[in-house]
Amino acid sequence: MKSPLPVRNGVNATRMRMPDEGPWATAMEYVLEKFGHVDPAGIVDRFERGEVKALGGEIVTPTTPLSEHLFIWYYRELPVEKRLPVELSILHQDENLVVVDKPHFLPTTPGGMYVQESALVRLRVLLDLPDLIPIHRLDRMTAGVLLFSANPETRGKYQLLFEKRRIEKTYRAVAPVREDVEFPLVVRSRMTKSRTYLLAEEIEGEPNAETRIELMDTRVDEASGETLGLYDLQPHTGKTHQLRVHLASQGMGILNDPFYPVLHEQAPDDYTKPLQLLAHSISFKDPLTGGQRSYFSELELAAFPNHS
Repeated sequence: MKSPLPVRNGVNATRMRMPDEGPWATAMEYVLEKFGHVDPAGIVDRFERGEVKALGGEIVTPTTPLSEHLFIWYYRELPVEKRLPVELSILHQDENLVVVDKPHFLPTTPGGMYVQESALVRLRVLLDLPDLIPIHRLDRMTAGVLLFSANPETRGKYQLLFEKRRIEKTYRAVAPVREDVEFPLVVRSRMTKSRTYLLAEEIEGEPNAETRIELMDTRVDEASGETLGLYDLQPHTGKTHQLRVHLASQGMGILNDPFYPVLHEQAPDDYTKPLQLLAHSISFKDPLTGGQRSYFSELELAAFPNHS
């Protein structure tokens, strides 16, 4: 369902479904009752300025009857966000794809308190590409290679690569070393995550998540005396928090992980202690040219600097 309102300042208009019936005579009355506690004057102003539209592009006015349109679109009035002290870099750009190195702490897409401060909105504004969308996602706390589609006409072909698991991805992580574990190690489990629970969980049942773990190097941390390992991770599935859960389940929780194996109390971001997890590379056969594409992160993990 295509929005009748264009992207503005890198942000999509919001879609809202109107109820089939109710005590509200107009669409504006319904919106005011639902969101009037936030900004009633702003809501009325948007309707009066003609900035609320229906699917066919019709302007929804303050007097438009409730039942006239099933869906309406409008621009949210967004608060000014403090810019996160991190920057993303562009690894590749053509008419179809934009490949970036996403830093730690920057979310892939708008959500919660982060709207303008997301990789998607930053890139749309920077590159003047309002149709840009991510083909996959990285957690806010994970850094590394991230792909965006710049062309709606070819977007489906690249999305299909992920749906069919025709993408090879490698990650790097820093975590404690267990002397009793032999590598490479393949971890398989059944994972689930509900929308109401913050953490992903491993449960009984047929495995739906698989990760291959290889220990690449070790070093002794001078401050703690603990032996840390640099791990190469190859996920064969893409469950939420899969790598973090699988390493934690083996007693090798990723360094600076506030969720696994123990959930810490919520605290402001500490930019000196990013999660030591990096989407290191991504490779695939281009569905348009048939050629092989490979992209590698130019970032490094602070706990294992100068390690390619």
